[in-house]
Amino acid sequence: MKKLDIGTRSPKIKLRNAISKSLTVLTLATTCQISLAQVTGIVLPNQGQIHGINSPTRIPDNYIVVFKDSAVNERANQMANMRPAEARAAAVQEIGVDIATKAKGQMKRQYSAAINGMVLNTKAQKSVMALLKDPRVDYIEADQTIKLSGSQSGATWGLDRIDQANLPLNNTYNYDADGTGVNAYVIDTGIRITHNEFGNRGQSGYTAINDGNGTNDCQGHGTHVAGTIASTTYGVAKNAKLIAVRVLGCDGSGSNSGVIGGVDWVAANHVKPAVANMSLGGGASSALDSAVSSAVSQGVTMVVAAGNDNSNACNYSPARAASAITVGSTTSSDARSSFSNYGSCLDIYAPGSSITSTWSTSNTATNTISGTSMASPHVAGVAALYLDDNPNATPAQVEAAIENAAIANKVSDAKTGSPNLLLNNFYGGSGNPDPDPDPDPTPGELTNGVAVTGLSGASSSQTFFTLEVPAGATGLSFVLSGGSGDADMYVKFGSAPTTSSYDCRPYKSGNNETCSISNVQAGTYHVMLNGYSAYSGTSLTGSFTAPTDPDPDPTPGDGELTNGVAKTGLSGASGSQTFFTLDVPAGATDLSFVMSGGSGDADMYVKFGSAPTTSSYDCRPYKSGNNETCDISNVQAGTYHVMLRGYSSYSGTTLTGSFTANGGGNPGNNYFENTNNVTIGSGGANTVNSYINVNRSGASGSIRVQADIKHTWVGDLEVKIYAPNGASGTLHARTNSGDSSDDLLLDVTLDAGTAESSGQWRLEVADMANGDGGYIDSWSIEFQ
Repeated sequence: MKKLDIGTRSPKIKLRNAISKSLTVLTLATTCQISLAQVTGIVLPNQGQIHGINSPTRIPDNYIVVFKDSAVNERANQMANMRPAEARAAAVQEIGVDIATKAKGQMKRQYSAAINGMVLNTKAQKSVMALLKDPRVDYIEADQTIKLSGSQSGATWGLDRIDQANLPLNNTYNYDADGTGVNAYVIDTGIRITHNEFGNRGQSGYTAINDGNGTNDCQGHGTHVAGTIASTTYGVAKNAKLIAVRVLGCDGSGSNSGVIGGVDWVAANHVKPAVANMSLGGGASSALDSAVSSAVSQGVTMVVAAGNDNSNACNYSPARAASAITVGSTTSSDARSSFSNYGSCLDIYAPGSSITSTWSTSNTATNTISGTSMASPHVAGVAALYLDDNPNATPAQVEAAIENAAIANKVSDAKTGSPNLLLNNFYGGSGNPDPDPDPDPTPGELTNGVAVTGLSGASSSQTFFTLEVPAGATGLSFVLSGGSGDADMYVKFGSAPTTSSYDCRPYKSGNNETCSISNVQAGTYHVMLNGYSAYSGTSLTGSFTAPTDPDPDPTPGDGELTNGVAKTGLSGASGSQTFFTLDVPAGATDLSFVMSGGSGDADMYVKFGSAPTTSSYDCRPYKSGNNETCDISNVQAGTYHVMLRGYSSYSGTTLTGSFTANGGGNPGNNYFENTNNVTIGSGGANTVNSYINVNRSGASGSIRVQADIKHTWVGDLEVKIYAPNGASGTLHARTNSGDSSDDLLLDVTLDAGTAESSGQWRLEVADMANGDGGYIDSWSIEFQ
């Protein structure tokens, strides 16, 4: 954990490329960094003023309003029949609408995962000042601009450096893992996911920029960063998945609120194991720091660039965020890059000068640029390597492994106060011995009924544990006892708890606390001990009653589905898992799985080729109750597996799997459709995507695109289609919100020319305003 310096608050945020130090706006981290302005913790702005109100990079009339967690939790707890995340989002929206009304403005965006809050747009500054007295408001920041900085030419050498302890370089890059199974979120200018270097590992995630480009990179910086993380030739972790989170536009600029929106999306939607890279930064922002810290607490390893100002990194955000891994830049001679920030907020140095990687101008383009933006993705790639071998590692464990494997005292001019550590991929390196690739999990993993004793921690320390609970278990409890001082226990199912997000928190004085879980679920329970004050000699026990006499060899055929024939009278306990299979022949179409009826709440999971789990599946509607449907658009020949999992106990439920045999619905292999619903949120401007995988080959030629989009104000919508090669066509242009009618039925014929038809086609729907929502009901492509 880094120690933070007290520094001058700067209102500027920069993307961290190495060249421009004169920019006074938020920039990408080709050298990027943001720092906290006190020794420990997150610095909150003065509660009696709007932070950054006099900043030269302020965005007029835009304010980031952060709500108190207690206010949101209180309202969310009053919302019946909603799951926690849904209730929290609904509570934030309700509070936000009320606050926007009081401030005579509009809520442009809401946050409910990384932080609880909103983006408020209003010209009534006096009304905004009055909000500081609202008991639901924690603090308010003026929104600020973010931009990229420049680049310079040079040679490729970074990969060669991180697998060896000493110079000279040996012209090889050795690695024993490749990031398989790891999800790398690139919070940047987007990614050209069709680039040849990414194979089929790139995908769209989220965009905060409403310019019609979705998550496509029209600047280049994000594609370069993604290439250093995971491209085939230039990447550290060559088989990691890349997810584009676009928060900066074609000119490299954006806003603090947009960046927070990207972090908020990652916190809410990430799939573990997960690492996120932020090669951007700027002046101090408590809201951004809080968002980054929250994402880390929810299991995302956050890697950020230190910045390109040749100054103390502790003066910038998110570089100053204590729980992130903050990265400075070095040259090929192991000197600190002249532009790189430094100081106690830095965690490690990595290659950042003259780095060659992928670029966005074509599917084969490359570029050589410099900055801490280039250093940061080297570290994110090494984090992906470690998570490949250690998929259950926490962000703190990932950071510790990276820092322990780094080569010490190699960086010249590292600057006083900076850690003199140079990145090493700890796989096949010729320097320090490799760390244990499979460290002993004790005491982080609890065993049923076995106490972990002698626990201790400092004030505000956080120590984490997990307990695996099987289906059908009952009587689950966690008991903290004994010792001196005061530790508080937090328990949460499915992800690590925080001080504001948990399922159980007794919150008593001393160390004697118990969490008894009534609705026991199958899976991983997480426990955090938080030092209210220093404590020692404490014991922690997690225990449950295991299910009795599970059937180790279920009767063959019990779980087999027959095409179009319903399985009725299905039931299960909370946490139970019941499996079914359906064999689908070649040429079948219109495949769907439908669960319906009965009482309680079961969740359906579907996967081709192997049994699904709660974290690995092809389709999971995840709705309340028992009415769920999975429509499979790209039907494969073979066995589909279905799992019904009891979110709570359920009974009287029916399951049906059905398909059309012999190719019905796909005449001549020229017709393809997707009938899976995709929600278009109503909380603010947003962009969603739906995909069709086309298995025909050859030029596309004339295509007919039909789409059924349900929406309560179609004038807000802009609809585009993207071919596998990135070419796009507009199906519906926004009408400046003048058309308030409901629903949009499109039937458009386009000439796609010689564009290859085989691959993934994407329908992009951009909702350019807030207040109305809907969903993509279905869409299709017909090659004529």
